[in-house]
Amino acid sequence: MGKVLVVYCSMSGNTKAAAEAVAAGAEEAGAEVVLKTGFDAGPEDLVACGAVALGSYDAFSYMGGGLKDFLDRAFYPTQGEVTDKPYGAFVSHGGGGRAIDSVESVAKSFKLAKVDDSVLVKGSPDEAATAKLKALGAKLAAAAGG
Repeated sequence: MGKVLVVYCSMSGNTKAAAEAVAAGAEEAGAEVVLKTGFDAGPEDLVACGAVALGSYDAFSYMGGGLKDFLDRAFYPTQGEVTDKPYGAFVSHGGGGRAIDSVESVAKSFKLAKVDDSVLVKGSPDEAATAKLKALGAKLAAAAGG
């Protein structure tokens, strides 16, 4: 299996828990996983992975600043190197979840290829949400190849 990068930002810990579930699903499927916050990840991480998961909390119906910071810094340096790279997205929220629209929109700007439906998690991931997040990780692992 290939390498899956899981990039996220979290304030309450809910998105971190979701990111860890995606990472666990990818690892269980045999992928090498790199789990980083948006502030810690760089363009080189995006280029080096076979697939990427993008996660955020809902910040006024937009992605959180940590993920936006990563995407801003990675956009121009990765142009032409990440086209059609598989991606998946997840958002934790308190009742809206519309931040997923901004994550998916920016992923389209990168020309990333969506591997599955995005996962919306209300509050902390429960058993059902964790199963969906792990399934997303497994699909990303498969898409990352070997």
